[in-house]
Amino acid sequence: MCLALHDSPVLMRKPLKVIGRLVGSIVVVLLVVGVAFANLSPELGGNPTKEQRLAYAKSGHYEDGEFKNLVPTEMMTGGSTFSVLWKFLFSKSPNATPNGPLPTQPLTAASIAQKAPETVRATWFGHSASLVEIAGKNILLDPMLSVKMGPLSWVTPKRYNPQLAITAEELPAIDAVLISHDHYDHLDYQTILRLKDKTSNFYVPLGVGAHLLAWGVAPAKVHELDWGDSVKLPGLTIISTPARHFSGRGLTNRNSTSWSSWVMKSATKRVFYSGDGGYGPHFQTIGRQHGPFDLALMECGQYDAQWANIHMLPEQTVQAALDVRANVLLPVHWGAFTEAHHPWNDPVKRASAAAFRHHLPMTTPELGQPVTLGQPLPQVQWWQ
Repeated sequence: MCLALHDSPVLMRKPLKVIGRLVGSIVVVLLVVGVAFANLSPELGGNPTKEQRLAYAKSGHYEDGEFKNLVPTEMMTGGSTFSVLWKFLFSKSPNATPNGPLPTQPLTAASIAQKAPETVRATWFGHSASLVEIAGKNILLDPMLSVKMGPLSWVTPKRYNPQLAITAEELPAIDAVLISHDHYDHLDYQTILRLKDKTSNFYVPLGVGAHLLAWGVAPAKVHELDWGDSVKLPGLTIISTPARHFSGRGLTNRNSTSWSSWVMKSATKRVFYSGDGGYGPHFQTIGRQHGPFDLALMECGQYDAQWANIHMLPEQTVQAALDVRANVLLPVHWGAFTEAHHPWNDPVKRASAAAFRHHLPMTTPELGQPVTLGQPLPQVQWWQ
């Protein structure tokens, strides 16, 4: 009986050693490149100082160099980080992206000129980026207004639309930018560079100010707020409230900065923005303390059973809106990027059905279409 040479364990040992050394060398090179890139890329931002980290301990939710959630929160609730990455890269769900660009209503600074102080208007630009006009102020939420995401755009999700309803340069003067946390799809380096000179104030969770300062935002404009902290602008109060999430922009700074939801209160109107995060009892607490809300912009999208604690299912989004006592729900965190293993329009379909069951008014504007409270709500199912 003849044994093929390539089947011989003795003869195979040498090629396997060569392959092993080659793989090891590639891994080492990738690690070196990754570390060098992490030290060189401005996209990664800055780090809180030692004095700041010591002060964060007073917040009650900072321990051993990391911020914590109000309730125990396991980031991965099934599988491993590697399995999730493999699934995302090589096992796309059906209808993961739309067939073409989504319907968009182009805007200009003139078309979103401020109205009377009693008017509340919200304009969603895709994902979570939104402009809220309240008390005569322009409040910009998580302004990810770039087409490409993060320092390695060739590996990050691609935006569905090649351009947005409005660019950062075209926006009118901004009274306040509110950042929910420091992930790339919410805190965008290129957008901050284009906004920093036309924005009066940046209100951010603890630690996030280090990124803005590293990018050249004037220190006088940067304000870090802990949960429960508030600031007053003429006619408007802004309050940092809890969320259930995590943070980090690099390989070594997981949870080194905090995360927030946000309350905006005028004398007669109230708006809530959930930021990112899983469902939890904090929504009922926020509703009791600060509700009811005329409008709630709530995370709805990028969910999976493998990270069920840090992103809500659409049905939980609706329940959270009910918990905060919202009169109208505007679902965000969808309509721009595919970051999870579900169809691109699954979030709005499921949220719409759940809102109908609970008799909760929900608005589904096109990208760039203003929602003005007191006027008919955009509810065309353009996403079908």
